[in-house]
Amino acid sequence: MTTAVAPVPPPGYPVTFDVEYPAELSRWLIFVKWLLSIPHYIIIYFLQLAQFVVLFIAFFAILFTKKYPQGLFDFVVGVSRWNANYYVYILLLRDEYPPFSMDAGKYPVSFDVEYPIELSRWLIFVKWLLIIPNALVLLVFMIAAYLVTLAAFFIILFTKKYPESLFTFVVGALRWSQRVTAYVMLMRDEYPPFSTEP
Repeated sequence: MTTAVAPVPPPGYPVTFDVEYPAELSRWLIFVKWLLSIPHYIIIYFLQLAQFVVLFIAFFAILFTKKYPQGLFDFVVGVSRWNANYYVYILLLRDEYPPFSMDAGKYPVSFDVEYPIELSRWLIFVKWLLIIPNALVLLVFMIAAYLVTLAAFFIILFTKKYPESLFTFVVGALRWSQRVTAYVMLMRDEYPPFSTEP
């Protein structure tokens, strides 16, 4: 007698990103978030320069060892987390000022990338090429997300609310963007799904 085994659902993509939905948003902050975020922009700019140096080192580490050195990986994830917090703030999704930190759990944004046990040596040469179709579709979604943010500006101004369906769309576009970034930054080998879903 054979026992029927339930199919195991496929695991989710190893890059997680989500934003807590705010009960209410400030009417006046929407006018000054771009100004208040300038210190973050400057720091993130220099952190991303360091991130590209790390990417160069990681490229050769993966080529010779099939491993992304854990310390370098954690640094890239931390910079990406800081950048995600920054974008959540300037795209009007949250009012809390982002922390000057790469650490998780300090902002109502969850972002993480699972550390890979092993990475492909050959994929590091072609990821930039393979991602082009995905990136082109993502570009359309990101343009739409910026237009939604513009509409949300006026909705927040009059109602102090970010409509949940619009909020979910923008968070989904950012989630997709984070997955593409993790792939291009050599952090994961799994091809990012053409999806905004968790």
